[in-house]
Amino acid sequence: MKRILIESDHFLKIVPVILDPGTGKEHAQAVADFFAHDLDFPAWCEEFRREIKELYPAHVEFAETQAEFDAKLEDADAAVVESFAVTREAIARAKKLRAVQKFGAAPSGIDAEACQERKIAVLTLRRVVNVAVAEQAFALMIALAKRIVEFEGVVSAEDLGKRGYPFRSYDRRHIGGSNYGRISGLRTLAGSTLGIVGLGEVGRELARRANAFEMSLLYHQRRRLEPFDEMGLGAKFVPLNELMAGSDYIVVQLPLNESTKGIIDKHAFAALKPGAILVNVARAQLMDRDALLNALDSKRLAGLGMDVHYAEPVQPDDPLLKYKDGNVILMPHLAIGDRRNGLEDMKQLCVNLWRATLPPKK
Repeated sequence: MKRILIESDHFLKIVPVILDPGTGKEHAQAVADFFAHDLDFPAWCEEFRREIKELYPAHVEFAETQAEFDAKLEDADAAVVESFAVTREAIARAKKLRAVQKFGAAPSGIDAEACQERKIAVLTLRRVVNVAVAEQAFALMIALAKRIVEFEGVVSAEDLGKRGYPFRSYDRRHIGGSNYGRISGLRTLAGSTLGIVGLGEVGRELARRANAFEMSLLYHQRRRLEPFDEMGLGAKFVPLNELMAGSDYIVVQLPLNESTKGIIDKHAFAALKPGAILVNVARAQLMDRDALLNALDSKRLAGLGMDVHYAEPVQPDDPLLKYKDGNVILMPHLAIGDRRNGLEDMKQLCVNLWRATLPPKK
């Protein structure tokens, strides 16, 4: 039975339910419940296992820390990492290792040269879930730019009047009739500047879409990218306050930890370009709540789109619920979309490991 070592991650907790028959009943039931509203996960697993019969059954174990990962790698046939490093020293002790799967598209942190010397496959995965999150961020940006939520269904003269836009017809003998409600404040993404705080896996998906929308791109994160990567993404590295001051749209896309919690604070909001739109599809706690509310109340922040919240479900007294003018869009953590998106990532990951660990052809 092959041994697969995985860096602990809530999404990767799905893998043992697929591959390891020794997975606890409670764990398996929790994962099945996670998928239940979109698909029959146990039935899917049963069918998929027949496709990868040389990999199933496998023994799957997790590592919570880098040190634990390095120690357990010695007995692993394959490993899956997201942020942990796979070093030359660890590889040298891992005599059985045949594949290292990065849970992402960029194999950073993996010593590819050491792997190549040992004929260990280095695998990557462009995650469908990350694409879905990037799409959600753009959906929120577009909805706020075009005032879609505010004016959805407001199409009659009576309803326009109720919203403060009394109808007055254009002289159609001489001019067209678009925007017959005479609504101002509409925006176009093309030609504007998008600032991305965190140009990781999702951030790069955002950057590719920003290029398609003909937006200029600024980014900020702890470590600057290599010049080649910046050129490929059309992204310019700037300090956080410069990003806040120079961006028409801002997307916060960092992992949440002690160094990033509240990174968008009162100082960042003080530098904000008046009238900017902010979108968060990562973690609410990346933004200081009081500073966020002050920016909204002062109108310095013109629009906010959030798919994540300070408490989930959102509490009835959450102050963000008071904004009813359409410039604040709150969604119930829908960004990854249909559960089949995540399942496609799990399937591709397992297929990669299956192919890489097949016995060599004679």
